[in-house]
Amino acid sequence: MAKLRWGVIGAGGIAERRTIPGMMNANNAELVAVMEINMELAEKCRAKWDCKKAYDNVEDLLADPEVDAVYIASPVWLHAQQAMAAADAGKHILIEKPLAMTSEEGEKVVAYCKEKGVKIAAGLMMRFGAYVQAMKKAIAEGKIGKVVSGYSQFTCWYPDMPGAWRQSKKMGGGGAMMDMGVHCIDLMQYISGSKVKEVAAFQDTLSFNYEVEDSSMVMMRMENGAQCVVQSNFNIPDEAAKWRVEFFGDQGRLVGENVIGQIDGGTLDALFCGEVGGYDAQQNTKDVKGEAIEVTFGDMYTREIESFGNSILNHLPLEVPAEEAVQVQKVMEAAYRANEQKTVVVL
Repeated sequence: MAKLRWGVIGAGGIAERRTIPGMMNANNAELVAVMEINMELAEKCRAKWDCKKAYDNVEDLLADPEVDAVYIASPVWLHAQQAMAAADAGKHILIEKPLAMTSEEGEKVVAYCKEKGVKIAAGLMMRFGAYVQAMKKAIAEGKIGKVVSGYSQFTCWYPDMPGAWRQSKKMGGGGAMMDMGVHCIDLMQYISGSKVKEVAAFQDTLSFNYEVEDSSMVMMRMENGAQCVVQSNFNIPDEAAKWRVEFFGDQGRLVGENVIGQIDGGTLDALFCGEVGGYDAQQNTKDVKGEAIEVTFGDMYTREIESFGNSILNHLPLEVPAEEAVQVQKVMEAAYRANEQKTVVVL
């Protein structure tokens, strides 16, 4: 089988924990080179994954003729310049979210890549979760009728840490919403098949002392009329977390618990009522039980890498084009404005 030859820019962090292991299991991928900020770190990464080459700068990795595509997992403030440099070198790009510091900058990156003839996809890997795919399919098939309500929550414990770039607005662009809520906003749109058209929001720093928000709630009216809420937090203990994605329609429900995150799993409670009759004053739901939907769990990162590789090797459209990450960033920017202005922002 043909394989896409990869270089990784920023081989620590999420790349080391999840994406590179997923890449190693992908049947159409070969890890050729890794890059970290100094050669000692780069060599450790190279040895760990038994790949050919290690670099301590982006320029040398991009000049490597054996690299076909790059995965960019550096801090957000570096994304745009590194993506455009990769485009200059003719490398296809999978880039972590958010694509750039602003949606305007992201649009410039996408346009630049198109001009240079390279493909760029966003690292919204949760789309490849087994239950996420099952929920999307059920809604597309009308199993819960017209979607009227959606909710998602994604959290972690992220206390004050000197030098942490995600706690700096200048380096990360935002806090809990920008880092975690981005996935949930994307999934609200992706699963429901409807885009956000109006946004209201609350953003606060309630528990810690850094300048970005540790608590976020975004309220969204979708184009199909559904009312959706996304909550993201840096101040909920990991042991207490319940990572949820839920949709209710006028003919049923899809309630997913721990179906998002970095590991494919969780539970999905589905109830398909069909056409509902008249008003029932009893409203007794105690004995109503949902049904299980059978899925096959796997590695979301492997699926992400294989999907990207399939698009490049077989000249097919990307499953997660970077343009969609830019649109999600516009929703987040609208949420920040809505909080600051205490108003509803129309996209």
